[in-house]
Amino acid sequence: MSTPPVRDHVNREMNFINGARTAGGGEDFDVLDPATGRVVSRYRLASTHDVDTAVASARQAFGSWGRTTPAERSELVGALAAALAARAEEFAEVETSQTGKPLKLSTGFDVAGTVDNAAFFAGAARVLEGSAAGEYSPDHTSMIRREPIGVIGSIAPWNYPLQMAGWKILPAVAAGNTIVLKPAEITPLTAVLLAEAAAEVGFPDGVVNVVTGTGAEAGDALTGHPDVDMVSFTGSTAVGRRVMANCANRAARVHLELGGKAPFVVFDDADIEAAAHGAVAGSLINTGQDCTAATRAYVHISRIEEFVEAVSELFSHIVLGDPRDPGTDLGPLSSARHRDHVAGFVHRAQQSGGTVHAGGKLPGGVFADGFWQLPTLITGLSQQAEAVQQEMFGPVLVVLPFTEDDEGIRLANDSPFGLAASAWTSDVHRALRASREIAAGTVWINDHIPIFSEMPHGGYGASGFGKDMSTYALHEYTQVKHVAMDLTGTARKPWHRTVFALPETGR
Repeated sequence: MSTPPVRDHVNREMNFINGARTAGGGEDFDVLDPATGRVVSRYRLASTHDVDTAVASARQAFGSWGRTTPAERSELVGALAAALAARAEEFAEVETSQTGKPLKLSTGFDVAGTVDNAAFFAGAARVLEGSAAGEYSPDHTSMIRREPIGVIGSIAPWNYPLQMAGWKILPAVAAGNTIVLKPAEITPLTAVLLAEAAAEVGFPDGVVNVVTGTGAEAGDALTGHPDVDMVSFTGSTAVGRRVMANCANRAARVHLELGGKAPFVVFDDADIEAAAHGAVAGSLINTGQDCTAATRAYVHISRIEEFVEAVSELFSHIVLGDPRDPGTDLGPLSSARHRDHVAGFVHRAQQSGGTVHAGGKLPGGVFADGFWQLPTLITGLSQQAEAVQQEMFGPVLVVLPFTEDDEGIRLANDSPFGLAASAWTSDVHRALRASREIAAGTVWINDHIPIFSEMPHGGYGASGFGKDMSTYALHEYTQVKHVAMDLTGTARKPWHRTVFALPETGR
């Protein structure tokens, strides 16, 4: 399997601070192509000093950027959308080189989605709304101001490097904030390209900064920095709790999109062909490295055999191969460490009585040097099994039966996570009940995965709080101020008598 060179990205600086690329002060680090294990780029990790410099740059820039008009911010975000669209092929190639995801996914989902997000926030920047001004007492007029928060410290994950960088940067700057983004150290290339593109279309120096380092050094330094006003983190629930602890001492605002274990509930009246296709797409997107991926299918006992057979058949046709080949369906996992993590889950599931109907092993041959896992379907596990309860983040679907609707919904909710879910039925009443009773930030009916820039994305419970995308995300990056203006023009207000007596009466 060949690895064509990614132009201009070998031995490059992976920090972008105050409008320019800079080298980090840490150790050398290699970005690997997960499909082959070969080096794509080598750079120096960011140090705590680099984080300090980036935060200082963002703080200085906020003084003027926070006072720009919505129209000015809208124009620049719109220009960034156009620049991304013009360079779509380049961004897709670089994204695939560092993640191993099929180029058709990078092109049709990651890059296209980021362009659409940028176009959306260009418009949303001009329609940020608050309550109408009015008199809520006889003597005052009240109004609401929505104001930017200040310097945002954001940490993005490795599974969707470009899209997650966009989800962090776009609403923050559209609302008038400045930002320091830390991408995952194994996938920094497109985040830095995005910051460069922002500078090229006219974003002032210091508005968008990127520091690429480890979580233990750069991540902790950023989330605990006294001059960072808000932290937005996407990643695991365990790390999310650490981020909250870092922010607690200074009471910084926190926005968290954490893990998921999405249920996929198939009722007895479902179209099994549609459900099977949805399960394959929903569980294998991005090689299952998606926090909303379908991971645990609950299928009515009368349809489970049919469902398992249909999914197994579709899994057998999934094509692994060179991510740049348009015929490739499934790419590798992100790293050797993560491949071993997923393989460990599958092995322990088999050891505890699970039956593997498809996959269940690592491919060899031309795939031996990369980080690959075959699409895997498992039945026979209990609801308490590790593979059912814990986030695996790989191309693995576990199928369990239920007998009554109440049981299916109860099992769907039997998880600390609540990011996304889907229900499959031809009955509108079942659909409405599932959408009401399944505890998740997104519930799809007869589909699984689609997201839209106009609609919010975020979770319940251990999946975090706060929203990405949509105007709800824009609100996350603002703070609300109540302004009350006296209408009387008098020095002595009637309510003053509750605090001190009037001198002329002695009361």
